[in-house]
Amino acid sequence: MSGQRETAVESAPIVRRKLGQEVLERLLAGIRSGAYPINELLPSERELMAQFGVGRPAVREGLQALERMGLVSIQHGEGARVRALSADSVISQISDTAIHLLEVDGRLLDHLKEARLAFEVAMARAAAARATEADIAALREALDAHRASLGDPVRFLETDLALHRLIAAVSGNPVYVAVSQAMLQWLTRFHEDLVRAPGAEAVTLDEHVRLLDCIARHDADGAEQAIREHLTRANESYRRRGGKAGGGTTR
Repeated sequence: MSGQRETAVESAPIVRRKLGQEVLERLLAGIRSGAYPINELLPSERELMAQFGVGRPAVREGLQALERMGLVSIQHGEGARVRALSADSVISQISDTAIHLLEVDGRLLDHLKEARLAFEVAMARAAAARATEADIAALREALDAHRASLGDPVRFLETDLALHRLIAAVSGNPVYVAVSQAMLQWLTRFHEDLVRAPGAEAVTLDEHVRLLDCIARHDADGAEQAIREHLTRANESYRRRGGKAGGGTTR
């Protein structure tokens, strides 16, 4: 039996890879090794053609793949420049795909809400554990702006989102910041009612006050409970107003 398996493996055809993929992998290796430094231009197309012994189409294919990955920026007349990656730039690369998925499959909305809750809980706990005096002062200032926006629905939503972004920043985790921001953008684009509270602004403000008080006391358990109850209440309120979970967009 083992001999048969070995024969089957040995007789399997070797797939020839495209030259553009080979160019991509060599450029990736150069970026990872530091041969192509951050913020510096890559060699010109002509130089890469000579270096790798391939034609212009293969070089352009490799460069375009790097651009789609967010690893280089290509400017006409300048060439390809290596970009510094961050959690935010990586997440932004999938934003268009995520928006497309939400457009064609509204059922993903429930999954997005579930994921947002998990991230917000993790961020609130991290913020409570790591908040400095300066962080707490900034959160209090953001809360004051949020309170002052009562009666102005547009401004109230802006200050609400700003407060959540600041909590993400206080968590000290750039991945939380990037993912949370992306999720809020996707939810706002398709279901703004999930990130605003028409008719319930005072309740929302009270929930935010409770959350920030827990963060200021470095009470991670309290912060988790506060954000969990806040988002659960908001989602239930959305359903009572006639929102259809997993039912497509309602713009």
